[in-house]
Amino acid sequence: MSKASALLASRAHRTHRRAWSAVAAALVLTSMLLGSFALALGSIGLGHARVERYAGAPVVVAGDQTTRYTAKPWGSDPQTVTAALTERVRVPERAVEVVRGVDGVRAVVSDVVIPLGTGTLTGHPWAAAQLAPYGLIEGRAPRSSGEVVVSAREDGRSPGERLELRVDGTLRTYTVVGVAQGEGRVYFTAGQARSLAGHRGSVDVLGVLPRPGIETAELYELTRAALDKAGLRDVSAPERAEDDARPLRVLTGDGRGLAERLEAPAARTGALEMLGAIATSVVLIALLVISSLVAQALRQRSFELALLRAVGASPRQLRAAAGREVLRVAVRPALLGAVLSVPAFFALLHLLRSGGALPSGLELPTPPWLFAAPLVAAGLTIGAARLAALAGCARAARVRPAQALGEARGASVDPGQGRRIAGLVLLGIGVGSAGVSVTQGGSAAAMAASTAALTMVIGCAVLGPWIARGALVVLGRVLRRRGPQGRLAAAELAANPGRFGAAITPIVLVTAFVLVQLGAGTTMQHAGERQARAALHAELRVGGGVPVDEVRRIPGVEAATEVVRSTVVVAGEEAGSPRLERLPVLGVTPEGLSRTLDPKPVEGSLDGLRPGEVSVGSDRARAEELGIGARVTVRFGDGVQRSLKVVAVHERGLAVGEFLFARDELARHMASPGRGEVLVATKPGNDPAAVRDRLSHSLGAEVSAAAPVHLTLPDQALSDRLGQVAVGAIGGFTVIAVLSTLTLIGVGRRPGLRLLRRVGAGRHQVRAMLRAEAAVITVTGLAVGAAVAAVPLLAFGFAAARTLPYLPPAQVALIAAAVAATAGAGTFLPTRRATR
Repeated sequence: MSKASALLASRAHRTHRRAWSAVAAALVLTSMLLGSFALALGSIGLGHARVERYAGAPVVVAGDQTTRYTAKPWGSDPQTVTAALTERVRVPERAVEVVRGVDGVRAVVSDVVIPLGTGTLTGHPWAAAQLAPYGLIEGRAPRSSGEVVVSAREDGRSPGERLELRVDGTLRTYTVVGVAQGEGRVYFTAGQARSLAGHRGSVDVLGVLPRPGIETAELYELTRAALDKAGLRDVSAPERAEDDARPLRVLTGDGRGLAERLEAPAARTGALEMLGAIATSVVLIALLVISSLVAQALRQRSFELALLRAVGASPRQLRAAAGREVLRVAVRPALLGAVLSVPAFFALLHLLRSGGALPSGLELPTPPWLFAAPLVAAGLTIGAARLAALAGCARAARVRPAQALGEARGASVDPGQGRRIAGLVLLGIGVGSAGVSVTQGGSAAAMAASTAALTMVIGCAVLGPWIARGALVVLGRVLRRRGPQGRLAAAELAANPGRFGAAITPIVLVTAFVLVQLGAGTTMQHAGERQARAALHAELRVGGGVPVDEVRRIPGVEAATEVVRSTVVVAGEEAGSPRLERLPVLGVTPEGLSRTLDPKPVEGSLDGLRPGEVSVGSDRARAEELGIGARVTVRFGDGVQRSLKVVAVHERGLAVGEFLFARDELARHMASPGRGEVLVATKPGNDPAAVRDRLSHSLGAEVSAAAPVHLTLPDQALSDRLGQVAVGAIGGFTVIAVLSTLTLIGVGRRPGLRLLRRVGAGRHQVRAMLRAEAAVITVTGLAVGAAVAAVPLLAFGFAAARTLPYLPPAQVALIAAAVAATAGAGTFLPTRRATR
């Protein structure tokens, strides 16, 4: 039997090579996308923060930069989720003496990071330079509070020059006495560094240097044991949640980078989550596309398969022949896709690196063994094609030979009540998922909207024949009024609802997916920009950490508001499962706030916003039933958990954040509170340009025109870039799927089109018929796809911004034009010879 199946598969593959080429193109893209995303997930999963500043210290002691939350889902064991903290969690100074007393420790060097004005320039004690190690290039070490050593790449400074630095809002002048290796650093004396850091009793990081002969592993064990014996925890531990406090972290190897680059863990986690979601969507869409293409390829050969059954082929032989044939088709394209996935992976990494989407300090290793992932992806692609073949020939193998021949000759085939019920259930699940997004917000609402769209697309694919018949009820009348070619098109579509349904499925998929992915982002952006423009009343912005009181003293200034930015984490549960939500927030000085940045309070007042109080966005207040006087619990960026009193509810949450704090409340939990900005409103009758000149001259700070406040998470650029990757990769894949499906259908229609020409149909009539069919397929696919996208987008717009979905008309026109052009090419290119 195996020899007979192999012979049948070989002959069929050679005979239908052109038809299978359309399937092969989709298999190449499937394998390439799966392989490239597998490589990206593996590389980012192995990623770590680059070790630079502490490369000379084999062991580093730092605070726990992770917050945790544990809850018990329904009917399950307790689960714990974690989130990275974006502000520095400091080490108690007592840890210095504890570690210094460990056998085998030669020296313990403490480091503090001092934000200096704007940009990335930071200050450190001179002793911390040996942790890199950075040595002097010229000059000497600082000896007094007025002396500094600068990095070699810091503006080309040399010993003897004067350097102005703004620390915590105060402008000071220092004398450069030395130049050291590295970049972006200014080194002070130990005493001056402690004074400028402003948090006596704690340090940022401890670098542990061993005595000769002590291995890193031994030093780690000794340090860990000493800290555990002393019971030391980070300085925020007493104010953390009960299940959140952990011992100090002892880091070695690549883990030392966690103490240097606080943004890397959050970016890595965000990239893994988003890439995983995109890869899952790719897998589901690929399964849908491959199964549809393989089923259509086998459906067009239904007479051949039925004839094999009639001459004695058993169902098992038929399934084996179809499976072997698909294997012959799938292996080479899948392997080619695996090869192409490697350059696609490096192009993806370059795209993520460009524009700062991924932090420059996040190292993404690519060990040789990782490149086996594309081969696994190729195997999955081949397996999916084989399963699709078994499903595609299932009916021909199952029914009696005579019935199979009758169906292949055009007898009406009812798709079955089970298929209709399954399709309706999938649509119901999709609508339900869209309804769930109404009760959620942010990324959870976006994820629910994407899931709803994909589920409804699959439901539409299952209901394809019925959708086709419904479309013909509406469009068939229009076609029949277009003369003979219109009647031909209507008759052709009506006679083959299964083929019509298969043709519109990829169009529905590309339309719905692209509309949801683009529409969710543009809806949020449009609503956020509208609120930000309405909230901004200030004319000027003062940067550089200038104290707000100094700004208010300048003539012509009516109101000035200091604004600092950070993040908070909110713990909650979703269907019983624990969830940690990171949110961007602002801290403001409340005096004159409505004159510079108006959050539009709808309840309570912001005039006396103080530490221990908070204003909550109206959407969150409504969802969590938070009114004036209620208490809300948040975890700040340094892990400290506080219960705050709600004193106001504001409407413009997309502009100023879901939580609005007093500046002093937020600043005490920030590593760089001095890098805020001051928004300035000028007095009536004063020229803003003249006030700007006075501010710049009097304060020596950067003054510019005020721009609307855009509140984003630190990894927002990464989210935006990965959204573009999702639209480009999956949108491009589904466009190719449209082309492949219509090409496959066109190849199968060549005999019928030649017959039309032989019985007297003119070339122009046949081409006009094809144009009419392409128009119906395009319009139906676009309409159904838009309807599918509208359901989750309406739910998402209401949940996230209480607004209708928004998509720029130019993007809508571009999507429609791209789909129409692809449908036209897929219809006419494979049939051009048959219509001559």
